[in-house]
Amino acid sequence: MGLKYSWRFLALVFMVVFPNFHGLNYAEKAPKYSFIQEATSAPEVSFYDYIVIGGGTAGCPLAATLSARDAKVLVLERGGSPYTNTTKIRTENVISTLTDDSPNSISQSFISEDRVPGNRARVLGGGTVINLGFYSRAETLFLKEAGIDEALANESYEWVEKKIVYKPGAFQWQTAVRNGLLEVGVLPDNGFTYAHLNGTKTSGTIFDKNGNRHTAADLLEYANPTMIKVYLHAVVHKITFTTKDGQRPKADGVIFYDANGGRHIAYLKHESNNRSEIILSAGAIGSPQLLMLSGIGPAARLRSLGIKVVLDQPMVGREMADKPLNGLIIPYPTHIPLSLATVVGINKTSNYFESLNGFDLSALSGSGGAQPQTSNPSQEAMANSTRNQAFLVQTIFGPISKGYLELQNTNASDNPRLRFNYFQAAVDLRRCVSGMQTIINVVNSDSLSRFRFRNMTTQDLINMTVNRAGNLRRRNPNATTSLEQYCIDTVMTFWHYHGGCQIGKVVDRDYKVLGLDQLRVIDASTFSFSPGTNPQAAIMMLGRSMGRRILQSRRR
Repeated sequence: MGLKYSWRFLALVFMVVFPNFHGLNYAEKAPKYSFIQEATSAPEVSFYDYIVIGGGTAGCPLAATLSARDAKVLVLERGGSPYTNTTKIRTENVISTLTDDSPNSISQSFISEDRVPGNRARVLGGGTVINLGFYSRAETLFLKEAGIDEALANESYEWVEKKIVYKPGAFQWQTAVRNGLLEVGVLPDNGFTYAHLNGTKTSGTIFDKNGNRHTAADLLEYANPTMIKVYLHAVVHKITFTTKDGQRPKADGVIFYDANGGRHIAYLKHESNNRSEIILSAGAIGSPQLLMLSGIGPAARLRSLGIKVVLDQPMVGREMADKPLNGLIIPYPTHIPLSLATVVGINKTSNYFESLNGFDLSALSGSGGAQPQTSNPSQEAMANSTRNQAFLVQTIFGPISKGYLELQNTNASDNPRLRFNYFQAAVDLRRCVSGMQTIINVVNSDSLSRFRFRNMTTQDLINMTVNRAGNLRRRNPNATTSLEQYCIDTVMTFWHYHGGCQIGKVVDRDYKVLGLDQLRVIDASTFSFSPGTNPQAAIMMLGRSMGRRILQSRRR
């Protein structure tokens, strides 16, 4: 056989023998995905068994799973490929990439009505391409809420972990934080585990030992390349429906546009015995937005924007939430190697504690407060060294506080209007205060003492963090003396958005949209609370698990 075909044969043999090999340069993985193409190459009209809108944290494992059987799968991703410039998604560039708000960046920024900046992914792999990489499984309560069998969930977790999750190395700052949490009573010491357990533990990461990020897009390596097509820069305008008198509306196609403005429509195949489906996996912000753009949502608001109402569903876009982030910036006098969170503490009052260090945090700072004062030598050192600092943060279970999402216009590429109502519920605020008290105790622990400027008090840290907090809120004068006001004034996003298409309100226990046929939503928009300490593990598990369930029902 020719040289070209000999190489392909050897490559195939290698992949079979070493299916979990991670030693290749990360950028060299892209050519294996011959089924990933720009949407400009899509035909004007095409037909599929499954159309997945959103190639993100849930969409990639879902599509890979669906393609494993005799079903033709289409994935429409509004962003580009994470393999184009892998330098951007290395460990050292996490903050700069997350906060890059240039027009073609892989992170789309927005400011909520709460005056808190946020970011949403627009790239194949979704949030796993721009997050901080921490991997931890969800609590058992989440499986009950999500209606996922525990055995299936465990198999799905393992399917993900085999491909993209790593045990982190030892980092000087993470070790100190771990010891500090244990010292102040965040017990027991759970060692290394993916499980969600009260106490302090080291968990997984999607960064390998060389600092390369591995994402949900890598899970497409499981896909059957002959049964799947992924189009990039494919912006979905709306889902189309067929309606007949006396029957429920039935999803039958998707209209999308490519990067050049070319219009395409993908239809469900009619010969699939009505088992073809459109599946929204566009994320907690994208999925309710696209339902509304397609005519499913609060009728009065849709009509005011000129959108034809398919189904009056007032709960679409309701119950939106985001985990609030609060913490302390801690400058230190000597260089420490940078680290992302690999340690988490979970206490009995439903607080979660994590930390990172060595990054320039100025990109996360809002403009709501004054610039940091430099009245003593330690603050002067802080101002002169943006990387000799750590950020010790906490968030809370839930949260209980809920907000909303609503359309501002009919442009699918624009952000909708969002409000999360951070700390609207008194219990959320009480938990934040409790968590901040624990953070202060950790900062004052013996374990962190050698990383502190000796003449910088905890009050100095509070004052400095108030001035640097990453939001656009006005600072109340007592924010430095009242932890309640501190929580309110310094709140940031944890980027754990969820809600808007919740189970029992917009979708049923099989994630089928209520009142419609052949349409599901499978992503974090269906959650009533954010699972675990970080939701990416649960979202990828959900994609895989629901893919398995859908295939099982197809075989019946």
